[in-house]
Amino acid sequence: MPPVFAPHPDGLPWFTEGGTETELMFRHGFEFDHFCAFTLLDNPNALQVTTDMYRRLLDEIAKAGGCALLGGLDYRASADWGTLVGYEGAALQEIQLRNIAFLREVSAPYVGQIPEIRIAGILGPRGDAYALNRTITAQESEDYHAQQIGTYADDGVDLIWAATINNVPEAEGIARAATRAGIPVNISFTLTSDHRLRAGPSLAEAVTATDAACGPEARPDSYGVNCSHPLEFEPALETGDWQRRLRSFRPNAAAMDKIALCKLNHLEEGDPKDLGRQMGTLARRFPLADIWGGCCGSWDKHLALIAPAVLAARRGPA
Repeated sequence: MPPVFAPHPDGLPWFTEGGTETELMFRHGFEFDHFCAFTLLDNPNALQVTTDMYRRLLDEIAKAGGCALLGGLDYRASADWGTLVGYEGAALQEIQLRNIAFLREVSAPYVGQIPEIRIAGILGPRGDAYALNRTITAQESEDYHAQQIGTYADDGVDLIWAATINNVPEAEGIARAATRAGIPVNISFTLTSDHRLRAGPSLAEAVTATDAACGPEARPDSYGVNCSHPLEFEPALETGDWQRRLRSFRPNAAAMDKIALCKLNHLEEGDPKDLGRQMGTLARRFPLADIWGGCCGSWDKHLALIAPAVLAARRGPA
């Protein structure tokens, strides 16, 4: 059977970071090529700023009373992207492990303040999540992502969060690699303004097709949506048994096209209060979903509103 990311024994939700790259880039002015934020681990000033960012985030999680599921700067810490910025082989593996060590170190003071803290390794797609890349097969995906997944599994990471996946074969390969490594994986799809994956299928079709392709022996722990605003993904939440497989919602802050957001060259925070309200509504609609956070344009300000809204929804009427 594939490995499982166990829920918290008391049913508490897991709260995550938001858009790490956009926060570092547009709020704090750091530059990194090819969206490879992991290179900032070699910049002492950037590392201090990132530490302060995560402390503010953890403060909000502690205040809200939920659990923490932390991912870091490793969205593009895989072979093809690493090569573009000078990290290959042992150097790439070392920076992957340093990313996880950073998360453990920054969260250590919060043990006892937060009911439970777990660590996620972030896995981005091999290509560009927002474009139609060359076709990737499930076997190519499994082979490509195996190194990063295996490194995290050996290091005791709790979950692989596969973010902004836009096609079924890559999702299948990631799930198979994670099962082989013995680590649970949440496959998080991203949707376009027409409420579908860039490769074409609806969210329901992608979840159903990935589960069918993997079979019960290798299917992901769960699925989610990220890097899409509720205006993009809510129309895709069509009724069906497949909804029970959704465990994670991590929206963009602003109701804008993703490519347009990147071209703004400044942080677009959207309406944090409205986003918090929308996430509370989703938490009531999806009681099995227990991983909540943000993506581009969001950080502690947004989580400060999302977390209490989700917790209130999970408690039900007073």
